[in-house]
Amino acid sequence: MIFHGQAFGATGRGLTVAAEVVFNTAISGYQESLTDPSYTGQILVQTFPLIGNTGANSEDVESTRVQVSGLVVREIARVHSNYRAEESLPEYLARHGVLGLTGIDTRALTRCLRSGGSMQGVLTDRQDLSDEALVEMARSAPSMAGQNLVPLVGCAAGASWDETLGEWADLGGAPTSGNRTDGRFRVLTLDCGAKSNILRNLAQRGCDVYVAPHTTPASEIMAMYEGGRIDGLFISNGPGDPAAVEATIATLRQLLAQPADRVMPTFGICLGHQLLALAVGASTYKLKFGHRGINQPVLNTQSGRVEITSQNHGFAVDPDSLRAVGGVPTHVHLNDGTLSGFRLADKPVFCVQYHPEASPGPHDGSYLFDEFINAMRERRAAGAAV
Repeated sequence: MIFHGQAFGATGRGLTVAAEVVFNTAISGYQESLTDPSYTGQILVQTFPLIGNTGANSEDVESTRVQVSGLVVREIARVHSNYRAEESLPEYLARHGVLGLTGIDTRALTRCLRSGGSMQGVLTDRQDLSDEALVEMARSAPSMAGQNLVPLVGCAAGASWDETLGEWADLGGAPTSGNRTDGRFRVLTLDCGAKSNILRNLAQRGCDVYVAPHTTPASEIMAMYEGGRIDGLFISNGPGDPAAVEATIATLRQLLAQPADRVMPTFGICLGHQLLALAVGASTYKLKFGHRGINQPVLNTQSGRVEITSQNHGFAVDPDSLRAVGGVPTHVHLNDGTLSGFRLADKPVFCVQYHPEASPGPHDGSYLFDEFINAMRERRAAGAAV
């Protein structure tokens, strides 16, 4: 399919971008989506027909830059109006060197992606390239399957994180930071492209958060845990095919192979969920068009409660392969029955496919951060790590 519209953002620079085309059904939160590292290598299509009405600012971001390869909308707002706005969305994209396309039938494009599945596309404002040449570029572009994109977004060196939710804490149901009586817990985050709001949620709950490269070896992590320098491990979200992140899978496999009383409390989100599944011997597969939006219903099979969740992923864990290696499914996506969370029966390890930190989205899953805190508290009380 070929769509002709009007370019905006980083126009006039001769940009031609080939990437996987995916759609997001959220009504709000476009700036958070644009800066989510999980969108690396993707052209994002917004199904909501008017985008950009609140402009852009320097606070509503999930990383230090725009991560999408391109943005496609039905109509870009010609006037933005919000007391927090610092610039328009086209100005924001131009400053980050990202091309946008407006004035096309995004409903037709979304129907194409739902029917045919997410596929490679090309976005350009060059007039010298024919439609035939662009179609050939799209056909020859590499598939997302098999790509390890984590090195493009994960940190290269470790660093501490201390930013909390600030004025948004009450809206998310998170406790006031620093109100703990049992000491601050120390969390090591393996950065596969972590969203900032995940780290803010941990810091908000009084954790000392240290962000480390996803290539950190298992021996170093175990030494930190057994030496009392960390109380728990978090594996973040991120882009690309989880099966291609072989170094991190190998690290997690070594950590989880320890006797149960030596395995540290471990929590994973999105890509972290997939990597943990692969580490215990389960398998993953590519979804037809993925789950991307802020109104995805998930059943917590442990409590019977339905949670409305924020999601952004194109791969999923095969539940049968997970059960075969002893994993216990805990959450199920109600739209298509795919696995949305699991735990290990004999070890303090759990994870979810969705985003409990939201940003954008509902906060039904924020309790999971508290469960992680409780797991570290129980381990500390048991003397597993001092």
